[in-house]
Amino acid sequence: MSKKLVHTPEGVRDIYGDEEARKLAVEHLLSEKFHAYGYRDIQTPSFEFFDVFSREIGTTPSKELYKFFDKEGNTLVLRPDFTPSIARCAAKYFMEEEVPIRFCYQGNTFTNTSNLQGKLKETTQMGVELIGDDSIYADAEMIALMIEALRHAGLKDFQISVGNLEYFKGICAQAGLDEETELTLRELISGKNYFGAEELLADRKVALPDREILLKTSDLFGSVDALKEARQTVNNERSLQAIERLEQVYQVLCSYGVEKYVSFDLTMLSKYNYYTGILFKAYTYGVGDAVLKGGRYNTLLGRFGKNAPAIGFMIAVDDLLLAMGRQNVTAAPRKEILHIYYQEETFEAKLKEAVSLREAGHCVVLTPYESPEKKGHEMQ
Repeated sequence: MSKKLVHTPEGVRDIYGDEEARKLAVEHLLSEKFHAYGYRDIQTPSFEFFDVFSREIGTTPSKELYKFFDKEGNTLVLRPDFTPSIARCAAKYFMEEEVPIRFCYQGNTFTNTSNLQGKLKETTQMGVELIGDDSIYADAEMIALMIEALRHAGLKDFQISVGNLEYFKGICAQAGLDEETELTLRELISGKNYFGAEELLADRKVALPDREILLKTSDLFGSVDALKEARQTVNNERSLQAIERLEQVYQVLCSYGVEKYVSFDLTMLSKYNYYTGILFKAYTYGVGDAVLKGGRYNTLLGRFGKNAPAIGFMIAVDDLLLAMGRQNVTAAPRKEILHIYYQEETFEAKLKEAVSLREAGHCVVLTPYESPEKKGHEMQ
């Protein structure tokens, strides 16, 4: 027998036993909180037409997509990200809907990353999308829900970092950067490559004052006081409005009583180009990347024919579980499996006993023989 038949490809793995039980418990707790806020479940296909995730949409780079063809020759891709799929779905089925729509989802995504990155190529994501509400209250609801969902799952030590892409874009517009340079600069700053960013700006002959402001954004993070410093750094209206919005959202978060979990980062950017405004990420101990990411994407639905603002977030379930494991956080106590042993003449009585225990919420295995090593779990 070929060894390949019992091994998984690079970047994917089997999940079973206690680990799978913990994962299901966390997923259940997250769903409970989503539903408590009035979000309703939605399921989209595992693969879509290539154009749903194209460069124009602003999602995952083509080289990182799993692509294949159907019988008609159409290019299809395994979804790398839920948001464009849900935007497409909302545009198709809720084109005339004017009341805000709340969706929550759960499923696997697929990204063909390099093996050298050490990341899984198939991961489980859960999240919510709020479509049709462009208010500060929608922004605050999203952040408050993120915090409550993580707490409900059992996580205690985490921080939500909040930024606003409009702050950065306002400075770029003031400096006269073209779209290609702005996107390259975003990539460099997102990767904390500040030397590369400085070299790029110098190469594009960006005026020294604008260059200094763009590079100074890397220092603008921390408590709500960071917003005051960010306001003093710029003088263009677009960036100032971005700061004002963050200040207003923070006041609403104080009403929710969750402000202690919130900090600000004006350097926060995203590899997804469909984001248009407020951005947020959740960080905790035990993993190197954010366990939750999201933001506002007011122009994405327009790509599918429905002009509506939207905001959402995604929880990387696998990373969340890894962090919880390293922090010794248990989502739910593991139920002990009880064993009832029977012989042919006692089967009827033992079956009734097993049924009664299962109805009472116990996990019961009905076993046709008695194993000495199982004595500790035996119920007669």
